[in-house]
Amino acid sequence: MSKTGAAGLVLFSLLFAGCGNAAVDEETAVRKEPYEKTEFLMGTYVTVRVYDEGKEFVLEEAFDRVEDLADKITVNEPGSEVDAVNAAAGVEAIQLSEDVYPLVRSAWDYSEASDGNFDLAIGPITELWHIGFEDARKPEQSEIDAALTLVDYERVVLDDSAQTVQLADAGMLLDLGAIAKGYITDQVKQLLVEEGVTTAIIDLGGNVYVLGGSPLREGESWNVGIQDPLAARGETIGKTKQKDRSIVTSGIYERYIEVDGVSYHHLMDPETGYPFDNDIAGVSIISDKSIDGDALSTLVFGLGMEAGLAYVNEREDIEAVFVTKDKNVYVSDGLADNFELTNDDYIWENE
Repeated sequence: MSKTGAAGLVLFSLLFAGCGNAAVDEETAVRKEPYEKTEFLMGTYVTVRVYDEGKEFVLEEAFDRVEDLADKITVNEPGSEVDAVNAAAGVEAIQLSEDVYPLVRSAWDYSEASDGNFDLAIGPITELWHIGFEDARKPEQSEIDAALTLVDYERVVLDDSAQTVQLADAGMLLDLGAIAKGYITDQVKQLLVEEGVTTAIIDLGGNVYVLGGSPLREGESWNVGIQDPLAARGETIGKTKQKDRSIVTSGIYERYIEVDGVSYHHLMDPETGYPFDNDIAGVSIISDKSIDGDALSTLVFGLGMEAGLAYVNEREDIEAVFVTKDKNVYVSDGLADNFELTNDDYIWENE
């Protein structure tokens, strides 16, 4: 039997005030209630909220940008550039557009930096399991072993000057799912800023970027709730104040299948071909760029609790909240004074 789950972040300051009128702060031209649009794209709900007065038109531009990038990146999509690379595996290099090549370059760089713990060439494994789709299944060990021989980022050949990508061997597959939503989120944020937007929230299925400060808090940081990985979407374990930052969560609750009473989540280990097996239920990464949060949430999840927290604490540009399967919470050093545990079912272990 197959089951699917969903992940999310709750922005407490988004809860509308009691009045239904769109009040406007005349001095800052920032609305108390946003222009807002939601669509189902890329297999998830995408929401953009813009608080700047007179900027409602930007919503259409933002969603046009999301759809355009998704068409170029999503596999099994007519006209997908990633599909073209996969189809030419072992045959030839494919030139990518200015939109897609930087994404592949970033994915390769993260693969190298993590020594393959994050691997953009994980496609043969994710295609086998196909978790998140109706035909998801647990593959035979022989299938996994065969697929693992094709998972190797070092056999993905990039040419920066020509903006080409070639998969060295037939059967290799790119899978950018662990980084694509973050990249698109950053592109939408860039578009909003170029259009003069100062206050907005972008949410691509749990990849959240908060631009500017909350108009409900006179421009102060947003109260961002961290998803409870063992509960329904919208249930939180705590909150943190953030401004001009990305918050990305990876967890075992997002997509999974259940086979013979055993749950298998979608975060795959490039070494074993199985889902990462450790004590983490969910990890939220706070960073300047959503693409970094996307890649790093997967990377540190794979490292496990102790090594993952140590990795985050060694970096000054990111913070993290880890939630374990036994309901313990660990917060990175730089976030210790900017996190509040609000769920009594959990214990903040390193407070």
